[in-house]
Amino acid sequence: MVVNGWDEVRTAYHVARLGTVSGAAQALGVHHATVIRHVDNLEASLGTKLFQRHARGYTPTEAGQDLFKVAQAADDQFAQLANRIRGRGNEVTGELIITSLAILAPLLSPALAAFREEHPDVTVRFLTDERVFRLEYGEAHVAIRAGSPPDQPDNVVQKFYDQGFGLYASKDYIARHGRLDDLDDVGGHTFIGSAEDVPRASFFAWMRANIPQANVVYRVNEITAARPAILAGLGIGFSTTWAEANCEETELLFPPRPEWNSQLWLVTHVDLHRTAKVQTFVTFLKDWSRRWPVDGG
Repeated sequence: MVVNGWDEVRTAYHVARLGTVSGAAQALGVHHATVIRHVDNLEASLGTKLFQRHARGYTPTEAGQDLFKVAQAADDQFAQLANRIRGRGNEVTGELIITSLAILAPLLSPALAAFREEHPDVTVRFLTDERVFRLEYGEAHVAIRAGSPPDQPDNVVQKFYDQGFGLYASKDYIARHGRLDDLDDVGGHTFIGSAEDVPRASFFAWMRANIPQANVVYRVNEITAARPAILAGLGIGFSTTWAEANCEETELLFPPRPEWNSQLWLVTHVDLHRTAKVQTFVTFLKDWSRRWPVDGG
């Protein structure tokens, strides 16, 4: 015995509740022939009569009454579920999935902590990866991306934060090798560069084009590995102004330039962009970002 679908059960439930085919058709917004077909199909699937048909309408049989008790409970549960889902769209609760590059974790974590303080019913999943998460597949609610403007269809893209990159060296490196004052004459100074043949990051691309490769003696495949190398005294390297703002171990040798900087973007999917949870978080993060360093400040 197989019941093909909820539509047929729901139709029969409304026939039992209202007592007539025409009443059920009006309540469901379908043709009366559809109501008759649904009832006939359901009775055939169950192998029993659910109604006694008479001139005044339809009266449930004993089997019909049993089925309709279950159908009424299911209909009530569906209605409650629909109300909860509609209400949830106006609440800042549940899971909030945010993605970014790993290098941004120290910058974003204080903001995420403050957001959780204001919205304790939110569970944050913070996912860091080099790959682009697919918002259209529900992999994240908000993505924070760097570089060129994201161009995936159906995404809402907002300019967020201009991330300043400067050239830094550790104080230990400067004590041992002296301070570099001219990028056109680097002498014997060593640099921390990219291990990629065609660097994706604008600052690494600049280094490949402007610094003799013989001076680039330490290479990393991810920017997250560059700062530890700077701190270890391996050479002069790029780091963000926000990471070095309060660091006593490094010195800024050359301040950020437009060609070194990396634009950050806030990306949301059009279907979720206007939900209360996403809008509340995006507004909060924009406000929080005003305290971040600007242009190396």
